[in-house]
Amino acid sequence: MTADPALAAAHDTLRHAGREVLTEVLGAPYVARRDAGTTPFNATARRLSEEFAYATLWTRGTLDRKQRSMVTIAMLCALNRPHELRIHLVGALNNGCSAEEIGEVFTHAIAYRGFPAALDALRTAEEVLKEHGRL
Repeated sequence: MTADPALAAAHDTLRHAGREVLTEVLGAPYVARRDAGTTPFNATARRLSEEFAYATLWTRGTLDRKQRSMVTIAMLCALNRPHELRIHLVGALNNGCSAEEIGEVFTHAIAYRGFPAALDALRTAEEVLKEHGRL
């Protein structure tokens, strides 16, 4: 089955825009590592994240990127997803979040997600902040 050329072009446009935002949020080194690890098995999911998450959601108005980063790390804490949390902590730093703001997100999570998830997120954040010279 051949894809509609206009639809394919629209997807390509979204993907390009998403990759620009992805690079701005998570950094060129992350995107290079991600590209190096892209395989036929995971390529579709990665393209969808570029088109939907980064080209569509991260470019919406109302919340700025710093706010979106804070929401994202709070959700990843609540979901207990340390791999993605580590990635998005770097994004939070790139988007202007301070160490104090990041710590406060996870301290606040204690009441809504519990000590285990919040403390795990704080530990991960401490590692990332040290790696980036912010602690």
